Amino acid sequence: MNIDKLNYQCSYIKCILECLLLSVIYVSSLYVWNSQHSRDHPSTIKKRFLSVSFMLIFSPLYTWYFISDKTKVPIRYWLGLKWDGIFMSAASSLILTCILFMGPICLICCKNIQLKNIISIENIKSKLTELIWLRNYVVAPISEEFTFRACIIPLLLQSFQPMTTIFICPIFFGAAHFNQWIERMRAGVPCLDAFIMSVFQFMYTTIFGAYSALLFISTGNVIGPIMAHKFCNHMGFPDFREMFQFQEPKRTCLLVLSLVGLILWCILIKYTTDPRIYSNQMDWTEMNQCNTINSSNNFEQKYFVKL
Repeated sequence: MNIDKLNYQCSYIKCILECLLLSVIYVSSLYVWNSQHSRDHPSTIKKRFLSVSFMLIFSPLYTWYFISDKTKVPIRYWLGLKWDGIFMSAASSLILTCILFMGPICLICCKNIQLKNIISIENIKSKLTELIWLRNYVVAPISEEFTFRACIIPLLLQSFQPMTTIFICPIFFGAAHFNQWIERMRAGVPCLDAFIMSVFQFMYTTIFGAYSALLFISTGNVIGPIMAHKFCNHMGFPDFREMFQFQEPKRTCLLVLSLVGLILWCILIKYTTDPRIYSNQMDWTEMNQCNTINSSNNFEQKYFVKL
């Protein structure tokens, strides 16, 4: 077999295994405590806060270890930790995601939920002290996006092109949510029902993961995916069944607005993912090119000589 072809195949496998291992470590860190309580119990949440805090330190070190000898670009740039374009990245990602959820947002308005109660100081203070709220809207978005986007995407870019990376990266993210299958069964949900729910969750988290990976690669900043993740966690999966419960013409309006939001999102995503908008001068193919150069010139010397 050709040496270069063998090297490329080994590089792909090595890259996938590195990402898989990091995903396994992240999920395993949540269960290292062997808690008998449910995932929503305060004791479980606090322990898992410690786990993800550890991962926020471990994950970038893990990524740095595997890419530090392949590029001279500072690791913080590959991890999307930079000030350039941070506000534009956060704003555009949030607005774009709001457009996608145009129908569900209007659904909330139709339910006569008062905005002043949502943004009131008292409501914000109560949420900041609620562990489940902190987990869903602060800790989880930051830790998951940092590990599954900022730390895994640079590993994938060593062997895969950016567009291919966008579709491979969310598989690890979606699979990481499959652990909730066991948690649902522990909560009394029948095995088959828990499995079906987990498969559905895997599907939509994988789709979101691809969207989030696109935001990360195009903006070059991790804040964009974090903001989109926070908003999606708040909205949840759109409940179209609830829209059908409204009388006409509200029902038709909500369905039309949902379709309009999807169409606008498909149109605008082409323009809002232009790296120049975010001062993103990162050439994401550089890591792949660097890997290719090392593969063709140094692979035999670096690996076979040692044997």
